[in-house]
Amino acid sequence: MSEPLTTHGRWSGYAGLLGARMKELFREPEVIFWIFMFPILLAFGLGIAFRNKPVEKANVVFAQQEGSDALQTLLKSAPDAQRFNIQVQPPEQAANSFRLGKVDLEILPDGKGGAEYVYDPARPESVLARNVVDDALQIAAGRKPVLSSSSRVNSEPGSRYIDFLIPGLLGMNLMGSGMWGIGFALVDMRQRKLLKRFIATPMRRSDFLLALASSRLILMIIELFLVLGFGILMFHMRVMGSWPAIILVSVLGAMTFAGLGLLTASRAQKIETASGIMNLIMMPMWIFSGIFFSYERFPAKVLPIIRLLPLTALNDSLRAVILEGKTLASLSEPLIVLCLWGGLSFLVAVRLFRWT
Repeated sequence: MSEPLTTHGRWSGYAGLLGARMKELFREPEVIFWIFMFPILLAFGLGIAFRNKPVEKANVVFAQQEGSDALQTLLKSAPDAQRFNIQVQPPEQAANSFRLGKVDLEILPDGKGGAEYVYDPARPESVLARNVVDDALQIAAGRKPVLSSSSRVNSEPGSRYIDFLIPGLLGMNLMGSGMWGIGFALVDMRQRKLLKRFIATPMRRSDFLLALASSRLILMIIELFLVLGFGILMFHMRVMGSWPAIILVSVLGAMTFAGLGLLTASRAQKIETASGIMNLIMMPMWIFSGIFFSYERFPAKVLPIIRLLPLTALNDSLRAVILEGKTLASLSEPLIVLCLWGGLSFLVAVRLFRWT
């Protein structure tokens, strides 16, 4: 009886390694949670917490004194009185309410028909309350605007916090998947002597590393559509750019952090060592790369350095494509930063990598 024919093409080893790695990943429920569910839950929680809602009224306390009835009446009858909540209390109680942060502003009659404001310049809501109340009193006292002005409301998708957040979460997860998913897996295999067994087989070493990176790319593409789809369905997020451009930027970001993950795991013998190195690399990017808030808040002198971080370049590229509809040709600087980080990391990692 003849034996069945088997074909062993150039990529058969790679395909077998990739299939084994995918099965291993999907058999671990915690992997599925951290890759797919965690960013969605984080986006949901932060999206609800920072959703668009009406402007909160300022909380104001009026220190009632003898002869302050006229000022109190003027304040309550001001045209913009609906912009603040006013409480009337004795002077000592009013001072205590402001000191404990129960109110944003304390109003003291100055004895001449005017008002003295007690506010904290370090509290934005206190400064805002001072301006709101002063404008209301001035208008109620007869002040006329010297310059005509008009307002136009713009609350379209793209300008909200959730629109800013979701690309940042995508970038953060791509970084985590590349660093932890590849670096941690390699060190774990080295510690369990699995890498030593692999190199004793006819397997091509390049096929093994390529299969490891490809498994993360497959999960990344699934995650990309899940997170963006959640943003579109749940928060009516508008994707302005092309999907091929978004996928290409994401793939480049994933490969960049795969290179960094490979570099961190190239020599580490223990998981604890690799974990410390990865946290040391990722911590500055968690803080400075604009995941949850814009890095433009940092001093101008450090912004050029922040823009050289790979996660900053990835987040800037994702936001430019998703929110602004920019093309890849207009993103040369951040894409070059990603290519340099990824290319140099792979080159150094290949030279330093130890299988045993």
